[in-house]
Amino acid sequence: MITRVISFMLPPVCDICGGIADGDDRFTSYGQIYRRIYGVLPTLHICGKCLSQIVPQDRDKRWFLCLSEPFEHDPVPSQPLYVPFPYEGAMSRAVPGIKFGRKKELARFLGILYGGLLREDDIRADIMVPVPLSPARFRERGFNQAGEICFPAAKICGFAYGENVLIRTRETNRQTEMASNTSRIDNVSGAFAVSDEWDVSGLTVILADDVATTGFTLHEACIALYAAGVSKVLCSALSGNRQVKNAEPF
Repeated sequence: MITRVISFMLPPVCDICGGIADGDDRFTSYGQIYRRIYGVLPTLHICGKCLSQIVPQDRDKRWFLCLSEPFEHDPVPSQPLYVPFPYEGAMSRAVPGIKFGRKKELARFLGILYGGLLREDDIRADIMVPVPLSPARFRERGFNQAGEICFPAAKICGFAYGENVLIRTRETNRQTEMASNTSRIDNVSGAFAVSDEWDVSGLTVILADDVATTGFTLHEACIALYAAGVSKVLCSALSGNRQVKNAEPF
């Protein structure tokens, strides 16, 4: 009784916009999936307005080239990129909330949606690998947002999950702080390697991140995977601000 009174007096707020969360009745199937993956029920709250803004792009608009500005002598030319959600509306508020507000469960919710779309589009792989954070950034944030998004997606699709397949070989600045594409390239050039603990030879890999903008981070991580003997890589991000699509399917 007391719990119900408190809930009425202090209704839950949306984890995306901070408004009153009135969308919990839409979460029945999500709660079941979440419990199957994590063993507990979710505590996430999202309002109906924000839920209505989390809409995937049409299927033929989810495919791009990894680099927004391709260059000559690229070691992985025509590398495909799969991005199901546009970085706008509620998504443009949710992703920063995950990164800087430490909203881990919000990342998991979006990861479950992401996994459903990968399965819907019949995308297949042996293993799903998140773009890693540097040790310093991981300590600062407490978790890798790409990993929290990637893990439930891998579970839903039946892929192996390679949390520590890739490592950062050095500290890098935030790509959003870089003033030009040249500085973005230099910032992440050679910044990734495959851990000695993993043998990825011959595997098909989905390399996943939270957001794709220019694609340089995914591109550099992709190069490291191919150097380690991976057979095929699909670069992917939960969301992005791309406009030009790549007609080639994965």
